Amino acid sequence: MSKEENGNGLYLYLKRWFLIEKYELAALVYSFIFFFTLLSTNYILRPFRDEMGIAGGIENLPWLFTATFISMLTVVPIFAWLTKRYPRKRFLPYVYIFFTLNILTFYVLFNLGFDHAVLARIFFVWLSVFNVFVVSVFWSFMIDVYTNEQSKRLFGIIAAGGSAGAIAGPAIAASLSVPLGPVNLLLIAAGMLLFSTVCIFSLVSWSKKFQLKNISNGSGEDINQKPIGGGILDGIKAVFTSRYLLGICLLIICYSSVSTFLYFEQANIVRDTIKDSAQRTALFASIDLATNIIAISSQLFVTNRFIKKFGLAILLAFIPVLDIIGLLTLSIATVLPVLIVVQVIHRAGEFSLSRPGREVLYTVTSRKERYKAKNFIDTAVYRGSDALISWVFAGLTGIGFGLSAMALFAVPIAAIWAVNGLIMGKKQQIKKEQMELFKKENENPATVVNLNKN
Repeated sequence: MSKEENGNGLYLYLKRWFLIEKYELAALVYSFIFFFTLLSTNYILRPFRDEMGIAGGIENLPWLFTATFISMLTVVPIFAWLTKRYPRKRFLPYVYIFFTLNILTFYVLFNLGFDHAVLARIFFVWLSVFNVFVVSVFWSFMIDVYTNEQSKRLFGIIAAGGSAGAIAGPAIAASLSVPLGPVNLLLIAAGMLLFSTVCIFSLVSWSKKFQLKNISNGSGEDINQKPIGGGILDGIKAVFTSRYLLGICLLIICYSSVSTFLYFEQANIVRDTIKDSAQRTALFASIDLATNIIAISSQLFVTNRFIKKFGLAILLAFIPVLDIIGLLTLSIATVLPVLIVVQVIHRAGEFSLSRPGREVLYTVTSRKERYKAKNFIDTAVYRGSDALISWVFAGLTGIGFGLSAMALFAVPIAAIWAVNGLIMGKKQQIKKEQMELFKKENENPATVVNLNKN
């Protein structure tokens, strides 16, 4: 069999199982590797953060969540300024280089013997900002690179790259932390994060070649290579003047609230069940590993078929319905094995179904909204919800609510999440049809109309 026939056979296999078009393959590989490096970096560092949270005292967690939220409020305007001044091919590498330098700074500080407790709390807050911010920027970039139709086919596979990284990260940490020492893992994380900039340049080149150009003024310029412009508060303004974006905010708030309740349940149950710090760290790594093995299997073979068969609305409502069942079970049996199962289903479902579904919602928004509004929602709104619910949890437990009652308290939030998911999925379909109609009725097919106030 000739090399060409082998290549065609491979393509037909990929098209059959993964619904990939031939010209998309290179971009998909770059996107997969990009997300792999990001999540590998995060999951090399994550088990240490979770153990630091318990070691520093669960009673201090609300303060750490609040510090994370305040840090997010500082980061968002800086990111908005970057998007205003620079095209994405320039400011995206800046973002990842900046965080790489942060990791190297922590490496130096840990080796210089700074106060471990203080540095641990700073690291907890920094990683909580890092893991949300870099993923938000990544998905903004993906939404900018791929069309609405492509996103429904490819985002699940791209998300699998993140899950593969989330499997590799704990494996790297577990296998190298003893021979190299935990602090030296920071160098590996920094190197992986820096490599992601190569993928950015490759994807910008692919996008410039294959995607639509702005020809309204006859210039033939690629709009995606120009600065986004506008003011640094444009994203915040866009959110509060758009019912569509506020609906996405509600999805994030509900997801974040349920996640925070489960995080605090986990912290309390693990603290009371396992006394040894090393065993707790190992358990957190095992939960991460199980979560991401399930997630990557779903992302590769389930997500795109699920959304094709059932639609976006059902996809967005599916995981909160499972969470309702899990929370009710946890309220009856508030024990470690049940907590682990509920937590794994919740997080695996988020990575494989809910998150790719939410990203599809942004494919019918403008570029400014994809970067500025989306970044505000994914960072400040997300971490603000974390901070608020952490204080709610602390307040309710302080007046005598037990862990069983707290699980029940999260059930109505999950129910609101499910209903809003159905609504937002249907709204996205309506907006997509409106945009397609607009493109047909206008000579310039690349013009994006802002329909988000509808």
